[in-house]
Amino acid sequence: MADEVVARARAAMVRDQLKRRGIRDERVLRAMGELPRERFIPEAPPAAAYDDRALPIDEGQSISQPFVVARMTELLKVEPGDRILEVGTGSGYQAAVLACLGAQVTSIERWPVLADAAREHLRAAEVRGVEVVVGDGSEGDAAGAPWDGIVVTAAAPAIPDPLREQLAAGARLVIPVGPRHLQELIVVERRSKDEWREWSDGPVVFVPLVGEGGW
Repeated sequence: MADEVVARARAAMVRDQLKRRGIRDERVLRAMGELPRERFIPEAPPAAAYDDRALPIDEGQSISQPFVVARMTELLKVEPGDRILEVGTGSGYQAAVLACLGAQVTSIERWPVLADAAREHLRAAEVRGVEVVVGDGSEGDAAGAPWDGIVVTAAAPAIPDPLREQLAAGARLVIPVGPRHLQELIVVERRSKDEWREWSDGPVVFVPLVGEGGW
């Protein structure tokens, strides 16, 4: 019975929170419709993992609401085999969605306790293709560059230059930018070695990015 309740909550999330709000990428919808989000928030009641809201995790951080995860993933335009850098592992759920699309994900987490927990969550959900490391994600990972996509799951006061520079040509960076209490979800697309295009996908609210290029 409990499994049926969770399955209904997951299906309702995809139908009501994602499809009805305009998520069109069928691969994203399928990944989030199959991935057990409850494995990434073991402290919460399983069905509550699919509520239309961000939920708290340790170290004052949060797991983003499902629509935000879906939209950021859709904006990245991930293809199988892409090498994606995630800044801010958190619970590990965003990295898991990317891995379910066939990406090879390197995820940088500032807080060791969250990195350890995310590794456990990924194992519990049987997700492969994600490496979680501890460090200052605002500096990116130059050793792994160029990246086929970069997603930042915490808000920066401005776009960190290292993240721009570490994008491959044709790749995208998706990052919330702005003051602590309200940001714009910015998409940066690298068109060539010296040319970038950027635009806002709308207002969002994220926890602050901590690090050299954050707060």
